[in-house]
Amino acid sequence: MNIEGTILRGRELEPIEGRVVIEDGEIVAVEETAVDSANVVLPAFINAHTHIGDSIAKEAGGGLSLDDLVAPPDGLKHQLLREASHEELVAAMRRTITFMRETGTGAFCEFREGDVEGVHAIEDALADSDLDATVLGRGSVAAMEASDGYGASGARDDEFAREREATHEAGKLFGIHAGERDPHDIDPALDLDPDFLVHMVHAEPDHLDRVEREARPVVICPRSNLVTEVGVPPVDDLADRTTVALGTDNAMLDSPSMFREMEFTAKLTDVSAREVLQMATINGAEILDLDCGIIEPGREARVLVLDGDSNNLHGARDPVRAVVRRAGVGDVERVVLPSGAANGSVPG
Repeated sequence: MNIEGTILRGRELEPIEGRVVIEDGEIVAVEETAVDSANVVLPAFINAHTHIGDSIAKEAGGGLSLDDLVAPPDGLKHQLLREASHEELVAAMRRTITFMRETGTGAFCEFREGDVEGVHAIEDALADSDLDATVLGRGSVAAMEASDGYGASGARDDEFAREREATHEAGKLFGIHAGERDPHDIDPALDLDPDFLVHMVHAEPDHLDRVEREARPVVICPRSNLVTEVGVPPVDDLADRTTVALGTDNAMLDSPSMFREMEFTAKLTDVSAREVLQMATINGAEILDLDCGIIEPGREARVLVLDGDSNNLHGARDPVRAVVRRAGVGDVERVVLPSGAANGSVPG
């Protein structure tokens, strides 16, 4: 399979004219050569933090505080999750998974509520999908054992020492929310030696120093933080200190579109378009230990192809900037994942 166009190659997303050669779900070559295609070829996005079970209640809870919306165990979303049947939950998540694929996401990390039953629900939702899902269970050690690790709600909710130790012994990922409402749970979260932190809206200078010193990656979700009125993370400072990835967070409050998350982040901060696109691709892949998120030989072929001649993208002088600040679902030509291609076959 050959995909031609302007390729955003390697970690630096260098725009080159050429083709990507894919065999058996792997990128085997990136050839720089003249081609007759206006397409833009880039890594499929990595959505590094989601709660897609909340798809059962999109736009519910307008005007509620963050605690009233999502705090366990009695926040609105937890009430609605308890009330939903397994079938309702699976159907809602399946539609969100389909939407993520349609908008260029090739892999995502889900913090899955509902203990073991919640893990089984997302497994059912993913049954016919070729997205790569890292599912972090929540609620018990058994949920971790049934999934890819543990996704803790935050050190203000519990100590999580037992869950962290069990996750470490199992060799799985441990992620935790920190600094979303205030700075007070950041140090306790860091004390758990997590594989990554989520949010860090209220990170203070000493927290930033510690994150850098301990090389602790961070997943940020700026749109969600703005919607819940907790503030905006210090994106520039975090990016200067550690690996930062992007997530869309709660599907109840925000569309899980990485196009929207990138545009918002780029226009809200002084971070360059190239850095934002790295946050949406290779950085998330590295945090989640995935072999994708980059166009280079030997990597898993999770590739997004945009129509560079669409009415929206035609005439763009800087393809990286155009992808981050302008592109959207209407520009998606196809999403190529290891088990096949969406929206039509890719010519060989």
